[in-house]
Amino acid sequence: MFQTFLIKYGEIFLKGKNRYVFEDALVDQVRNAVLKVEGEFKVHKYLSRIYVEAVGEFDYDELVSALKKVFGITAICPVLVLDDEGFDKLKEEIVEYIDRTYPDKNMTFKVQSKRARKNYPVESMQMNALIGEALLDAYPGMKVDVHNPDIFVYVEVRERIYVYSIVIPGPGGMPVGTAGKGMLLLSGGLDSPVAGYMISKRGVRLEAVYFHAPPYTSERAKQKVVDLATIVAEYSGPIRLHVVNFTEIQMAIYEKCPEDELTIIMRRYMMRIAEHIANETGCIGLITGESIGQVASQTMQSLACTNEVCELPVYRPLIAFDKQDIVTIAEKINTYETSILPYEDCCTTFVAEHPVTKPTVKVIARHEERLADCIDEMFKTAVEGREIIEIK
Repeated sequence: MFQTFLIKYGEIFLKGKNRYVFEDALVDQVRNAVLKVEGEFKVHKYLSRIYVEAVGEFDYDELVSALKKVFGITAICPVLVLDDEGFDKLKEEIVEYIDRTYPDKNMTFKVQSKRARKNYPVESMQMNALIGEALLDAYPGMKVDVHNPDIFVYVEVRERIYVYSIVIPGPGGMPVGTAGKGMLLLSGGLDSPVAGYMISKRGVRLEAVYFHAPPYTSERAKQKVVDLATIVAEYSGPIRLHVVNFTEIQMAIYEKCPEDELTIIMRRYMMRIAEHIANETGCIGLITGESIGQVASQTMQSLACTNEVCELPVYRPLIAFDKQDIVTIAEKINTYETSILPYEDCCTTFVAEHPVTKPTVKVIARHEERLADCIDEMFKTAVEGREIIEIK
């Protein structure tokens, strides 16, 4: 029935003279999304509207599913596109449209017309009244409710006439790539994939770094992270995943530093390595899944200690989220079931029984000096020997 889809967007309207940049970026993202759907589609922008037009047969559900993963889209509206054959013909077409779209006519409605083409002979308020009257005459079970209707019947008179009433929510946010590129510290847990999704929703393109510690972490743990990156990439677009062998550095910290500071010192070296790779790859910030107070390494004092080693800004989109908030989003974006698979990552392998919760930068930095004889070479080896996996 539907061959054309109107794509609505929100915040982009507020971008003033730069709005076209964001609109064009969204058009590009929509084109990328429909490439994954079997069929031929035309994507074009016209007068602050973006349309997807199917050429020939296609899978409706598959197309909608692909569009629902495009950041920047607030709504997907399947539309009936009509030529102007007179107002009486338009009323007939709308009556038939409602009949095909809603088998149960016991509902309330409101007609909302927009006459963008000002030479159309019927004004908007008059269109609302006359179309509403035609629907009431055709379907006695339908009632008008101008305040809280079950459905809106939208009629837009442009170069052609567009009729729609189905509004499928999109993910919102901003088109990916309009806010620069960031380096996500991606583990196999619940939090970091959600953080990647959240920051990507604000238009940030992602690279990611994963710290692997064989033989203490298995190949299955690494594959779990690849799988999580693949799920996030359905929303964020392609991700280049940097897999860093962290075993040597982790063992040196374990052998030379106080047990209760293992996690903090380990996190500080992860941040250093992530920032080094970020600078090499043109990222302008680091992204983590940390939330205040969730674990010992995420207290205010601990976060201050990890921040201290970075010059790039560190973005923590989950900083004030409760765990259930994070779980809810993980379930929504389908990372939850993968995240809870029981494969340890290197952050959980060497956890002290009683980790420090209120570290100070001065004390931590002094204890890190115990690594001075070996850490530079280990750092270089870890960075230069990393594996890069392209996640499409």
